[in-house]
Amino acid sequence: KETEEESCLGGSSEYSHFFITRPMEEGVMPLASNGFDRFSDVRGESGTRVTIRLSQRAIEAGMLDEETVLKPMLVKFFETSQYSVAFSSYNNNDNDDVVHDEVQSIIDASQIELDEQMEEAAAAAKDGSDINESILEDLVNHDNSNTNLQGVGSHNSVKERSKFIPLRLSIGERKMLRLVEAIMTCCDYTTDVDRLFKNAARRTHAQLKSVMAVLRGMVTACDYAAGQKLCDDDDDNHFTDFEPFFCQMFEIARRHKIMNPEKMRTEYGKLIYLLQDAVSPTVAPHLSFSCKGPIETVYKFLEARGGLGVLDDPLIEVATQEILAEKKTRANIDEEIRRKEMAVSKIKSSHRNTNLTSDDIHLCLYSICDNNSFLNSNRVPIDKVIGYLQESFAPGNIDEGYSLSIVSGQDGARLSHSHERQYYFALQSLSLWRDIVDDMFRLWHFAEEDLLSETITYSLKDTGQGMQRVQQSPRTYKAMQQILVRVQGKMKQWIGSGVIHLGDHNVPNALSFIDKYTQVPRILGPIVSCLENLERIYENDDGIKEMIDDGFGGLECLKKDILYDFFRSAFDGSGADNFYDAGSCIDGRMTSAWHWCSQLPSKPFYSIFKLTGFTGFDGEFK
Repeated sequence: KETEEESCLGGSSEYSHFFITRPMEEGVMPLASNGFDRFSDVRGESGTRVTIRLSQRAIEAGMLDEETVLKPMLVKFFETSQYSVAFSSYNNNDNDDVVHDEVQSIIDASQIELDEQMEEAAAAAKDGSDINESILEDLVNHDNSNTNLQGVGSHNSVKERSKFIPLRLSIGERKMLRLVEAIMTCCDYTTDVDRLFKNAARRTHAQLKSVMAVLRGMVTACDYAAGQKLCDDDDDNHFTDFEPFFCQMFEIARRHKIMNPEKMRTEYGKLIYLLQDAVSPTVAPHLSFSCKGPIETVYKFLEARGGLGVLDDPLIEVATQEILAEKKTRANIDEEIRRKEMAVSKIKSSHRNTNLTSDDIHLCLYSICDNNSFLNSNRVPIDKVIGYLQESFAPGNIDEGYSLSIVSGQDGARLSHSHERQYYFALQSLSLWRDIVDDMFRLWHFAEEDLLSETITYSLKDTGQGMQRVQQSPRTYKAMQQILVRVQGKMKQWIGSGVIHLGDHNVPNALSFIDKYTQVPRILGPIVSCLENLERIYENDDGIKEMIDDGFGGLECLKKDILYDFFRSAFDGSGADNFYDAGSCIDGRMTSAWHWCSQLPSKPFYSIFKLTGFTGFDGEFK
C-alpha cells in the first residue's frame, strides 16, 4: 500500500514531499532481482521505508539538519513502532552517507538477517517450492501448540464466526460511507419524529417527509441531475429506480459500524431508526420499496464464489491471528509475522479459482483478522480484570482489611453478600460480560434483525429517560439467553437473578442493548490502564513514589485498594432506587458498574487515575 503527501515550500509543489511505501506482498523476499538489494535497514521480510526528498532551496533553508529537523521528524514517525530504527542521511551534492556508529550494529544485524533469509529462499526455490511441505507442517504444528492465537479464546470456530463477520470496506465503499456519515450528521431525524404529535397521521407524515429528504439528498450528492429530477417530480415511484443504491449505501454504513463499534455513535442511532421507520407498516407502503439489505459477511462472500474451503484450511488460525508485541523479543515478533505471511500466501494459492481471486481471499482473511483484533481489544480488559480478581482475592481466604462482603443499605449497596458470595458474584458477572463481547457480532446481527423487523413494531413511550422506542426483540433475547445458560454451566454456583431486561423501560430495544454492552471495555479499560501504568510512574518520579508510599502504604497496597473498591462497590446492586431497575439482574450488574464510574471522582485514588492518563470512561462520540 502506498500513500503520498506533498507539502509546498516557498509556494511551489516541486520542492519537498515524502512517501511511505510497503511494496511487497506477504511471503515475498526482498531480493536484488525485485529491487531490494539496498533495503538492508529494514528488519524482517518486509517493512516500511520512509524517503524524504528535498530540493536545493529546502536544503539551504536548513531542512537537512539531522539533529533539529530530520531525526525529530523520523522519531515522530516511528515512536509507536516496535521496529529497531537506524537513522542515516544521504546528500545528493557530495554523495556521502553519514551513518552514526551507534546504529551501525543495527544495520549490520539487519543485513545478516536478510542474507540468511535470502539463503533460505534460494534453498526453497531449489526444492521447487517457495513454501514446502515441511514448512507447512511446522506452521500447522505451531498453530496447534500456540495458546496465544486469538481464535483459541473464543468458543466459536472461525467458520462459525465468519457467518457474522462483516466484510472489510473497499476504497470505493469508504467514499460512499463518508457520504452517509455526512448526511446522518446533518439531519435531525430522531429529533423531528420522536416527539409527541396530535395524532398518528401527523407523525407518519413527518417520518415520510424526513425519510424522503434523506434519500433525495443521497441521490443528489452522487448525481445532481438525477437528484434534481427527484426533487422536481411529484411522483414518488421514481425512488424505486434507486432501491439497490439505497440498500447498498445503508448496508455499507451498517457494516462499518458493526466492525467499529466506537465509530458513528450518534449517526448510527439516527440511521437505524430511519431504516426502522422506512420498513414499518405505516411508512413502507408509501415508499413502495425497501431500504433494508443483508449485511455482506465473509461466509456469504466466500459461499457465493465457491471458496468455503478457505475457512476449513488448517492454516486459517495462523493466517488471521493478530500479532501483538506484549513482552516478546523482536526476533519472536518477526517469526510470527513470517509464519502469518507464509500461511496467507499458502491459503491464497491453494483456494483461488475463476470466481475467487487472491485479492478476494486476502480481503476475507483480513476481515477475519479485524474481528480478531476487535475481540482482543475488547476481551483483554475483561480477562485482565478477572485475573486481578483471582490473583488478589480468594473466596475462602480473607486478607485483613480486604473483605469483599457488602450489606444492603451501607455505602449505597442494595445487596447483602458475604465475602465468598461477592467474589463469585463479581467473577460470574465478568465472565458473562466476556462471553457477550465474544459473541458481539452475532448479537449485533440479531439486534438489527429485530430492529428492522417488518412485523414487530415499536411503541414510542416516555421511559423516564425521554421518549424511547420500546420494541420486543425475540431474536436478541434468545441469543442472550443462550449465552447466559452457557456461562451458568461454567460456574459452580449462580448468584443473583437471571432476569434479562429487553423491551422494557430499562432496555427499550435491541439498539440500547447493544450500546449497553459495548460500554464494558470502556469501563474496564481505564482501570487496567491505571494499574499497568502505576509501576512506571512509581519508578520514574520520586515525588509520585513518595506520595504513594506515604498516602497509600506503597505500590502493592494502592493496587489492591483500587481493586478492592471496584470489586466491592461496582457489583453491589447500586445505581437505581428500586430492585427492578438495578440489583442482581443481568442488566443491573452493568448499572452498578456505571454507578461506580460516576463515583470515581470522590474516591481517594482518583488523583492516581489522573496521573496515569485517565480522561474518562466514555470516549469520543465519533
